[in-house]
Amino acid sequence: MNGVASHLMSPIRKPFSNDPLFPFELVYKDTKSPERELPDHLHDRYEFVYVHSGRGTFFIDQNFYDMRQGDLFIIPGNSIHRAFPDPLDTVTSSAVFFAPSLVAQPSFDDSYHAIRCFELSRKRKLYKMELDGSLMQRTEDALSEIQVELELKKSGYRQAVSLVFQRWLLLVNRQSLIERSDDPEDAGIGPLWMREILLYIASHPHADLGLTSLARQASVTGAHFSRVFKRLTGMNVTDYVNAKRIVLAKELLVETDDTVSRIAERCGFESLPHFHRVFKKIASTTPGGYKRGIRP
Repeated sequence: MNGVASHLMSPIRKPFSNDPLFPFELVYKDTKSPERELPDHLHDRYEFVYVHSGRGTFFIDQNFYDMRQGDLFIIPGNSIHRAFPDPLDTVTSSAVFFAPSLVAQPSFDDSYHAIRCFELSRKRKLYKMELDGSLMQRTEDALSEIQVELELKKSGYRQAVSLVFQRWLLLVNRQSLIERSDDPEDAGIGPLWMREILLYIASHPHADLGLTSLARQASVTGAHFSRVFKRLTGMNVTDYVNAKRIVLAKELLVETDDTVSRIAERCGFESLPHFHRVFKKIASTTPGGYKRGIRP
């Protein structure tokens, strides 16, 4: 984690072209400044990050991962994530962003869902897939082919991109059905109290999650807690807690009939005006707008 402090950024939202007919973007083999393309941010797009070379650390949701050649990170929409490239062995990575509507087609097989790998990653809380040699090569071939199509923009290029992407996505989905476990190296990133606090925040959104309370629970000083938390996640405690609460609020707005007031309460906000301010800052729309399907 050396050098992480120099890459700290405040939470931002990833801007997209927002083409409703073709919700797909590729950042291909970016080496110059991975933190520019992979900051801590929240967006509704689903995302793959493939590591071509180099090393670093990836913070996703509440987990820390080593980044190495051949790793594929599967990041569902509305997941907090932040990449920390190793300054001595810079990461070269490709990132694919897409909306589920891109792959929403009639299914010929009830057992297959195009975004199954994302559903499994969210359920298992495991966001890294280590690819074998064959799938690594097919991944690099698919990304290269997609990049060429996007650059040349020949007739039917969107169709070509969709076909190549969905064929590759099928391979990833098949691989994801194989039960995976945490990499022991990943489990050793950061102190134990930090990993336990991240789990606590995720499971107790309505609790007192202020710095003083969390530091007391971790049995460390507030200053030490704040310093380690920011070094490892790239975010301060308040920003991270707010982001996690808004992720939950988005889910409740879409999946339940609860009132906005009730959702604010369930997510740990003590006042409705404060909930509206934080939601608008992070989601760039109001809770009511989000529920109606407004996605900036």
